Amino acid sequence: MAAGLFEGQYVWHPAADDRVLASVCVDVRAGRYLSARDALAETRGDAGLRAHRSLVLASEAADSDLVERWLAEEPGAEAALLWARVAVLRALRAADARDPRTEALERIALAACDRAASADPADPTPWVAKLAMARLHRLRDQAPRGLLTAPAGPWRLFAHVLSLDPWHREAHHRFLACFFTRHGGSVTAAWDVAAFLGQRAPADSPLRLLPLVALVECYDPTQLLADRVWEQPQWTSTALAIHEQWLPAVAEYRFTPVLDLAYLGHALVMARREEEARAVFTRMGPYASRMPWCVFGDPAEQLSRARRACGLPVPAV
Repeated sequence: MAAGLFEGQYVWHPAADDRVLASVCVDVRAGRYLSARDALAETRGDAGLRAHRSLVLASEAADSDLVERWLAEEPGAEAALLWARVAVLRALRAADARDPRTEALERIALAACDRAASADPADPTPWVAKLAMARLHRLRDQAPRGLLTAPAGPWRLFAHVLSLDPWHREAHHRFLACFFTRHGGSVTAAWDVAAFLGQRAPADSPLRLLPLVALVECYDPTQLLADRVWEQPQWTSTALAIHEQWLPAVAEYRFTPVLDLAYLGHALVMARREEEARAVFTRMGPYASRMPWCVFGDPAEQLSRARRACGLPVPAV
């Protein structure tokens, strides 16, 4: 289904309109890895697509032994990469569940990331996978100049990723997450890092959305007029600038960036800029993500509420 078309139901699968990836997910669930190998090999040289596909495939493979079989039967850069992604996902799930196996799973994940990085030294994805675990270890490198609060964090690991790909989307989001309060950070640190990273990104980069991500993360419904924050001039102007500078570039993407569009659409609706939000939701088509909607209630209900505000159709009850 093409983005921009809405046929009455939301599509929640993270593959969105990457039809190759959606097909491979079916194979992975059936225990077949050859199409995954080909789909990942196709992404060499496209770090954004490689990160996206490997992350989605890891979520499909994490509960099976597919990557272990693949690595044993046909070792290579793609097998090593998916193994790293799966191992990190398992370690993070275990940590969040306070599973006693967490420490062992972390060691496996770090070794898997190192193996994948050795298999393809130019690929930033294994390092991004390792960065995803940085929140578990509370790395405390000194922050560079330019940040008001100078929060300590995994700056050296992040800098290495940027040396391979300076505007890697997932790397920036993983790094920012290390400063969220739920991961041991603080509201002020999250604001500071989001502003620092967003301001240094190109005007047409999705990284300009990072302050809007932090705004959702720091949302506190108990505060007075919490839902009116997005109407403040600084946030309205931020969302409108992203709408003007970044949204036109989405037409050239190889897959619809659903999550980024969702954050932008949400911010515009909250800022009462329904006309601009309508263009964002039209670009999203039927594709949906849980974030940021789940922060405010049931994701489907919140998304439908936003679409109605823009005069767009929603699924029939």
